[in-house]
Amino acid sequence: MEMLLVLIGRLSGIVGIFVCAVAVFARLLGNYYIAGFAGATLLQAGTAAVAAGCFMLLSAQTLRR
Repeated sequence: MEMLLVLIGRLSGIVGIFVCAVAVFARLLGNYYIAGFAGATLLQAGTAAVAAGCFMLLSAQTLRR
């Protein structure tokens, strides 16, 4: 269970950072919409994914003790 939380937490964080980077890069190019979604929506989704990954990694760390 602990290793699964670590794996999902890391993947969630990596995906979240990637989504945030895509949203910021697209906005810098002047695009307000990316694949039918507003850039701000994708930025919030990326931030939520990073936060979820942090919570999963924290849960895995508390299971170790």
